[in-house]
Amino acid sequence: MTEKILILDFGSQYTQLIARSVREANVYCEIIPYHQKINPDPSVKGIILSGSPSSVNDKTAPLVDVKAIHHSLPILGICYGAQLTAREFGGKVASSSKREYGRALLSKVKEDVLLQDVSNLSQVWMSHADTILELPAGFDVLATTESIPYAAFKNNGEGFPLYCLQFHPEVYHTIEGKKIIRNFLVEVCKCSQDWTPAHFINDTVEQLKNKIGKKKVIMALSGGVDSTVAATLIHKAIGKRLSGIFVDNGVLRKNEFQEVLDAYKRIGLNVLGIDAKKIFYKKLKGKTDPEEKRRTIGKLFIKIFLREAEKLDGIDLLGQGTIYPDVIESVSVHGPSMTIKSHHNVGGLPKKMKLGLVEPLRFLFKDEVRRVGKELGIPEDLLQRHPFPGPGLAIRILGEVNPEKVKLLQQADHLYTQALKDHKLYGSVWQAGAILLPVKSVGVMGDERTYEYTLALRAVTSVDGMTADWAHLPYDFLAQISSDIINQVKGINRVVYDISSKPPATIEWE
Repeated sequence: MTEKILILDFGSQYTQLIARSVREANVYCEIIPYHQKINPDPSVKGIILSGSPSSVNDKTAPLVDVKAIHHSLPILGICYGAQLTAREFGGKVASSSKREYGRALLSKVKEDVLLQDVSNLSQVWMSHADTILELPAGFDVLATTESIPYAAFKNNGEGFPLYCLQFHPEVYHTIEGKKIIRNFLVEVCKCSQDWTPAHFINDTVEQLKNKIGKKKVIMALSGGVDSTVAATLIHKAIGKRLSGIFVDNGVLRKNEFQEVLDAYKRIGLNVLGIDAKKIFYKKLKGKTDPEEKRRTIGKLFIKIFLREAEKLDGIDLLGQGTIYPDVIESVSVHGPSMTIKSHHNVGGLPKKMKLGLVEPLRFLFKDEVRRVGKELGIPEDLLQRHPFPGPGLAIRILGEVNPEKVKLLQQADHLYTQALKDHKLYGSVWQAGAILLPVKSVGVMGDERTYEYTLALRAVTSVDGMTADWAHLPYDFLAQISSDIINQVKGINRVVYDISSKPPATIEWE
């Protein structure tokens, strides 16, 4: 039985970072909405209460019965979780319109396993408005900062260990935060830290064998990391009873259709390739709205997938490469997560097909998927591919999509991607792509005046795509790739570089 930590999400922007820190310590964890019932389960070793944009004194503040949990499991309350705990046990918490935000130095007052091996005056990160004015009876202060008398504290009464932090140990700016989280996991919760890619593969393959039994599975493949790793796990469990379908929707990258089919053949997957370019171009004609393009591609894909699936006998289950951020973004926790765009991995096909779902990666982050893929022996060229949107180049062509624009963008995108690889920059960038803008400008080539398209280059650094910063690519590289694209792709005479971060911008333009 896999040990796990439950993270109760109160809507903090940092909740996923808590999960990542726990996973990096080789301990499995799950994020659940704060209001979800915690079922008695011997595999649960502890609870972490996340931060929140709310104040504990708000009438609509998200609440849980911390005292009840305290009598069954160890708890770590972070920021809002700490303030909620203090209030629930009888302490005083004041609200302010002014946030305490930024770096602070942690001064240890009392030695404790939670702060074991943490340096005195270690830098921590604050981000809260509520302030604890008075600790409840039975609580001891473990650490302070210059402005906060209760930066870390614990309950010394009956029940399981209960720790609270008014800073965020999960963020990069808390220098020894991961050490604190590890101390909670290992020293307090007694986790064995045995959750590794090999452990995950063995457990998952056994679970898939039990769930699938003698049934057959069909899966839509995209050539991306998620669907490839998911398919390989399912294949490892049931072999040839997995049938994959890879549809060329006309907006894939240059040569991608054949290259991906060849790669699947090397892995040993049973995949059927469907060339549907002309059908997609016909349906996309005249459409310029991003959501309309997404819906058109999504609906047509389902139609083609259903058509091919009906040709196969005895299909009972649908495999999907859903990963954890997909799941989290699709679940509302009192309003913190909103659907940003459609064409999501969660949902869609099952309603049409009335099939059971098989999602072996449902609780993994993107970098964890890659580590599992490496353990499975999947080729690096597939494993290290940048994320690519389901609607493909259709949402990187602003405005109407047609074969001529697709060819133009494919050429430019191929030059850009290959240049990143040649200059050893591809691996340091989380996602990169070219965007064809519906903007023409005047240029001069030789003695001729041109009036051609503008191309935007996008490259970001990220861990899982939830937040992203623009990649600081070298100026000489940008100068060279701009020159190469303008000289080699007839129809583009201007190249710009996007230096927006997410948020407020998104990674894709549509």
